[in-house]
Formats: sequence, structure tokens, C-alpha cells
Amino acid sequence: MGVSALLLTATSLIAAELQQIKKFWFSGAEINRYELSQSRYGEQHPGHAEFIFVTEPFLTDRQVKNESGGGASTDVLKLNALRTFNTGIYSYRTMTSTFRPIDLKKYPHALKTNTSIQDCCGQAFQQINRTADGWRVELRSYFQGKGDQNSTLEDGWLEDELWLLVRLAPKRLPVGDFQCIPGAVTTRFNHTEIVATTATGTLKRTAKGHIYSLHYPKLNRTLSIHFGLEFPYIITAWSEADAHGTTSAILQERLMHNEYWSENKPGDAQKREKLGLDPVAN
Repeated sequence: MGVSALLLTATSLIAAELQQIKKFWFSGAEINRYELSQSRYGEQHPGHAEFIFVTEPFLTDRQVKNESGGGASTDVLKLNALRTFNTGIYSYRTMTSTFRPIDLKKYPHALKTNTSIQDCCGQAFQQINRTADGWRVELRSYFQGKGDQNSTLEDGWLEDELWLLVRLAPKRLPVGDFQCIPGAVTTRFNHTEIVATTATGTLKRTAKGHIYSLHYPKLNRTLSIHFGLEFPYIITAWSEADAHGTTSAILQERLMHNEYWSENKPGDAQKREKLGLDPVAN
């Protein structure tokens, strides 16, 4: 096969990949609930995690949702990843939102990710934006040692963007050794610097599904994501193991919904039962 034929075949595969992505992800939002065992303070704490995947138009310059229809824009797949658990009398709530363009050829990385963490002690907020040559980082925390910080990072992968690549095109996941910025929940829980470090990625296929593992030798930490064999590559379980313990989550319920954001009346709370959530709170 000649060079021209190879290029044509590659272009056709990319077009088919994009068409498949659009057909599924533009049909509504996907809501997943996981049973969570969160490692914190050297103990295991039960809770739940919610992963909400949905597409939306995104302004590439301001890196916010395109609500007016003007300006340079691209379609992104957004993941809102929430964790809810308690440690003793403390209530913990975390949320990470990551915005990854579905045009994988034009945009090799996510455009933005931000994380907020609330507990009975205080709050922290971390945001990372894509720039022309790397990342712009903001950190806001009530802890004196972390306070208000602004910094920049050279080009590299974000751990938080890899979850979206799993759902869109797992064959594009980075394997081997590469520079990666650990997930925001991890950096904030451990009060560590937001810096890239060497990680090793591996992608393995089993009879039941794929497993993508990300190991950080210097951090003695490993993230493992289990997902389906075929598109749309549903994430069935995941775990994080480090010197502090192991956090794990197993998928319990999943549903596709056209307009979950519009179901905001008191009576709509009963529909939370479909996800195995308390209809009033939790």
C-alpha cells in the first residue's frame, strides 16, 4: 500500500471514529453510580461516586461553555466526577470537571480541568487550563502552606483527562513512560505540589474487558481503570493504591438521560432511586 493510500485509510478511520463518537455522545448525558471505598486517614470509608458524561460546545479561547453561540468553539466531552463519603463526623464532597474535545486529531489534550474539595475543615479549589505550550495552574486553599498559588507547567499529560480518553478512544491512551500530572483529588488530599512526574502506562485486554494502569514510581502510586471491550467503553471499576491505602469503586447503576439537568423539581428527586441514591439526600 502506498503512502497516499495509507494516509487516506488513516483519515477514513479518524472520520469513522469521530462519527461513532458523535452518534453516541450527542444522544444525551450518561450518569453512572459507583460503590466507593475511600482510603483516608489510614482507614476505609464507604461512600459513592458519580460520573456524569455529557457533550457541550466549548469556547476555545476563554475555555468556558459556549452559551451565546459566538466565538471560536469546539465540542467537548465533559466528565463531572463526584465523590461523597464521611470520615467520622466529617462530611467529604469532591468534584472534578474535565473538558476534552472530541476532535482528537486537532486537540491532543483536554482544554481544562478543575476540582473542588469540601470537608468540615475547609475548602480547596484547583484549576488547570491548556495553553499553547503547556498548562496554567491555579490553586486556592484555606491551608496556609498552599494558599493562593499561580504557576505554569510544561507540556505533558493530565491524569484527569485520561478518563475521557478511555471513553472516546482508548487505543490513544499513553503507554510506556511519559510525564503526567497526578489527579487533582490525590494532590489535594496529600497536600502535594502540582507538578508532572514520570508515569508508566499499560493497556491490557482480558476476557472481561480492558485494564488501563498508570504507575508513578516516585509516588509509589498506581491507578487502574477497568472498562468494556467495545465502544462506548463503559468504566466498570477503578482503584487507586498508594502508601496511604487503596481506594476502589465498582459500577452499580448506569443510565442514559436526555435532559437530566431539567429535572430539578422536588418531585424529580424520586428518580434518584433509579441510580440507587437516596431520593431525598445523599
